[in-house]
Amino acid sequence: MANLTFATQVADWVRKVKGAEEAVFKASVQELAARVQTTRNAGGRMRVATGMLRSSLMASTSAMPLIDPKKVPVKGQTYSYDAGVIEAVIAGSELGDTIYLGYTAAYAAHREYGARGQTPDAFVRTAAQQWPEIVDGKAAELKSRLGL
Repeated sequence: MANLTFATQVADWVRKVKGAEEAVFKASVQELAARVQTTRNAGGRMRVATGMLRSSLMASTSAMPLIDPKKVPVKGQTYSYDAGVIEAVIAGSELGDTIYLGYTAAYAAHREYGARGQTPDAFVRTAAQQWPEIVDGKAAELKSRLGL
């Protein structure tokens, strides 16, 4: 996946229809973010106790968001995820931009890779591996909506 550009992954018709490539790109990134954030209760891989990890997802077109070692949940507090922040970055991006999605919670890497005897959740890696099928699916959805 990392060696392929987005343009090489989409079908020829997507490149030929004005605006289709950008639409598929943005819809695909939104779907990737949604899959990364899908909780175990909803069929995904992310465990949720307080919501801190989910709420720490950030998006950027300039650099990968960094883990903040001080960003830990406050005892007794719960956190909610605002997808609007991610959607705003995606909406403001242009075709050819790299969109970085990263968690800033102090324990994000421990949840992804496992630590202290806990098995890895692999919510990021599992979603990233689905990128080709996400792009294909979003292209098929657009093609259907356009009646092609």
